[in-house]
Amino acid sequence: MALKSTVYKAQLQIADMDRGYYQDHNLTLAQHPSETDARMMLRLLAFALNASDSLQFSKGLCVEDEPELWQKSLSDEIELWIDFGQSDEKWVRKACGRSQQVQLFAYGGRSVPIWWQQNQQAFSRYNNLKVWNIPEKAVKAMGDLVSRSMIVQFNICEGEIWMSNDLGSVQIIPEILKE
Repeated sequence: MALKSTVYKAQLQIADMDRGYYQDHNLTLAQHPSETDARMMLRLLAFALNASDSLQFSKGLCVEDEPELWQKSLSDEIELWIDFGQSDEKWVRKACGRSQQVQLFAYGGRSVPIWWQQNQQAFSRYNNLKVWNIPEKAVKAMGDLVSRSMIVQFNICEGEIWMSNDLGSVQIIPEILKE
């Protein structure tokens, strides 16, 4: 018998002073059985950093040809493709060819610099690619903020992010590897 996804409800309160974006979003997230709490919260972080009325979660881990988070135009063109992990050049080429903008949120601690060193040159040719490195300590701390129904505040100013809810708060200072 296959394991089912766990459903979470999240109310995001976003104050992004860098973009001048101040909105609340009510989201329903399906956590795949193989996904950790920390990774799910990383998806919420990526949503907050790119929030808009048309940004949405896709079928995610279950579908290879879709990102986990995307923004589409009214004519169904992919404007923003967001994915997570340490992808290879083949995946990045496909994503950059299908979308106007691509963001990759790398995480994994000490393995990220090694992965980046191996891929930096190949990734440099993609002008529509942005690569983030989210520090391992922050990713782990975000996982501690999970509850089935949560209200999460994001305060973003000068590239620094504070993520907080009733369980605590986390300071996140992402490293932008490629802009």
